[in-house]
Amino acid sequence: MDSQTAVATPTAHDASMAGRLKPNSLGVLGILFFVLSAQAPLTGIAGAVPIAIASGNGAGAPAAYLAAGVIVLLFSVGFVAMGRHVVDAGAFYTYIGKGLGRSTGSGSAAVALFSYCAVQACMYGLYGSIMSGLVEHHTGAHVAWWVWAVVTMAIVQVLGASGIEMGAKILAVFVLAEFSILIVFALVTLFKGGGPEGLGVTDSFSPSAALQGAPGVALMFAVASMFGFEATAIYGEEAREPRRTVPRATYLSVAVITGFFAFTSWMLVSAHGASRATAEAGKALGSGDATAFVFAPIAAQFGGWVDDVLPILLATSLFAGLLAFHNSANRYLFSLGREGLLPRGLTAVNRRHSPWVAGTVQTAIAVLLVVPFAVLGKDPVLTLFSWFSGVAVLGIMLLYFLTSVSVIVYFRRSGADTRPWNTLIAPVLGALGIAGAIWLIVANFTTLIGGDRTTALWLQAAVPVVLILGVVAARLTRSRAETTDSTP
Repeated sequence: MDSQTAVATPTAHDASMAGRLKPNSLGVLGILFFVLSAQAPLTGIAGAVPIAIASGNGAGAPAAYLAAGVIVLLFSVGFVAMGRHVVDAGAFYTYIGKGLGRSTGSGSAAVALFSYCAVQACMYGLYGSIMSGLVEHHTGAHVAWWVWAVVTMAIVQVLGASGIEMGAKILAVFVLAEFSILIVFALVTLFKGGGPEGLGVTDSFSPSAALQGAPGVALMFAVASMFGFEATAIYGEEAREPRRTVPRATYLSVAVITGFFAFTSWMLVSAHGASRATAEAGKALGSGDATAFVFAPIAAQFGGWVDDVLPILLATSLFAGLLAFHNSANRYLFSLGREGLLPRGLTAVNRRHSPWVAGTVQTAIAVLLVVPFAVLGKDPVLTLFSWFSGVAVLGIMLLYFLTSVSVIVYFRRSGADTRPWNTLIAPVLGALGIAGAIWLIVANFTTLIGGDRTTALWLQAAVPVVLILGVVAARLTRSRAETTDSTP
């Protein structure tokens, strides 16, 4: 094995790179593909948009995506400013620790790791369900969803250990495939002048349209769709010229994600007709197949072959997301091992300078999270996917908020950057927007997870509990280390 060979016959270069990720491996586009893969664009469009329209503000849902993009962009200004002074695979917890103290940073690391592993586990549930349905549809053979999930875990583990460049190339193929068909559909609809009621610009983007129905629910799902863009900073150590590459990749990611979701959702509303979109989305949800709201107009535009291709692209979209979150989570484990908050063995890298031990541990966590749902016979979509996606979104939004506050505190104390917009105004506005989004998520959490109130309360409680446990564990670890150092 790579890792075994690397340990047995180290070279001078290997020795100098011990405990380090491979530098100069990713450019702006490489990082962008990792971020867009984490978004799972087709999954976000086919899964979230129908709910945002049916349960949120109807034809005004595209405006919610624009609003979410503005909130994330404001957050990104401070995030990028911090990234110019701190380059670390730990990203969130390192940033938060700089401003709010090491203990709070360590607690946030626990939340980040928990959130990334939760979102990957939820994607395994949806992926396994889709793969099981696809294979049964095309071959007649029924293979349980969890079999596909476990087999894919092994594949993701191998690809994750094969090096960051290999992962970026594979993700590029999948992301381009799903983006292409959605963007082509949206552009064709635009150039044709929209659907039966025209483009309906005011129906989707006027203030009255944006505020109709339950705009908070739509904004909640829109913000959830942005989840994953922050991974730009996680790859800072592996980026070429990180102080230039990471900011560019971050802003480009936010712009692309916002534009993509707002434009595509607008064209979907237009294709159905603004006056009928809410009813059609509700009909799709009522049938148990939300994707019908998205797939039907695309098939009407391009032909019946789309009905066979889109489910496959949905599966590859999820696979790309699984690989992206695997890489994000194992880099958190690697960074925590390097900081001494977790066992140092997590810093082992193979000849490709991939954190193979951290990757193995991350895969083991995925198994532990997914298998109980299979053993208990739970529906992988209604429980595993819905529950873990909700708790992951809540966890990451908390990290966004803490990061914004940390940026303000850090630059006020250090004076490392005195630009008011970058280090104070934008972070304050971003923190306020994120706080509002958190309130909406908590208030509508039962809707977000598609479950009951009791389940919602348990899942919500998990986030602050993980944060507190992370803080306590970090303090105990440092206390033991100080005691050991002081012992004669």
